[in-house]
Amino acid sequence: MLGRISDRHHRQPGRLTFNDFLVHLAPLAAVLVVVLLVLCRVMFRKSFAYDDDRAAEIMALEEREAIRDPRLMVQGLIVLALVVAGFVLHPVLHYEPSIVALLGAGLLVAVSEVETNDVLAEVEWPTLAFFAGLFIMIGGLIDTGVVSEVSRWLANLIGGNSLGGSLTLLGGSAVLSGVVDNIPYVATMAPITSDLVRDMGGTGHHVLWWALALGADLGGNATAIGASANVVVLGIAERNRQPISFWQFTKYGLTVTAVTVTISLAYVWLRYFALA
Repeated sequence: MLGRISDRHHRQPGRLTFNDFLVHLAPLAAVLVVVLLVLCRVMFRKSFAYDDDRAAEIMALEEREAIRDPRLMVQGLIVLALVVAGFVLHPVLHYEPSIVALLGAGLLVAVSEVETNDVLAEVEWPTLAFFAGLFIMIGGLIDTGVVSEVSRWLANLIGGNSLGGSLTLLGGSAVLSGVVDNIPYVATMAPITSDLVRDMGGTGHHVLWWALALGADLGGNATAIGASANVVVLGIAERNRQPISFWQFTKYGLTVTAVTVTISLAYVWLRYFALA
């Protein structure tokens, strides 16, 4: 998304690729996964108590029974591998990730025995309509000059201080993404970040892009409404008679967000400034 929004002056926000995210964010993501596991062990330590009855129920499960269609599973895994390969080979193939994903979906429908109507019934049409309307509104804000005004205000506030601007953008994005779904937030901030990068004389891989990505992604963990995935998880928990309240989610989510954002601030400082 960070590389897809442009205005009538043909401003290209970042043109970031799948490989760019791997190079810049994969090392930090690996560290944060370990940190999350440690936090889970601490925050939910009472749940790790051994229970004979529950252990017996788990051991009695037959994992293969969960695979109702082994052939479809194999087909899906092969197509998934091809799609990921398409993402990685973007510099060679020059196909956008959206095109690669659509081609993968079409290929799986073609090679499998799944009915097209069944597939279309699973599509989140309301979500797609939401995103369509969202990007129309963002385009309107760009064309009417609202985004440019906000960009100029932020540019004057930050000045030429890349370190201060990056840390401020990361921290501010984390806070805002906790109360505003991170997808519309990033869609709004992408053209603004593009202007800031341009004013600083930076390139498409400027540190501000990674600050925005980290802040928006990690901040979405703070509350149940911070990311669409959170809402989905709460729905699944409710259906399985394990309801999670908004404040229960927020209690743990804020802890995880505070720790991971702090580590991310240190990562940005070390990688792009102290060790650059």
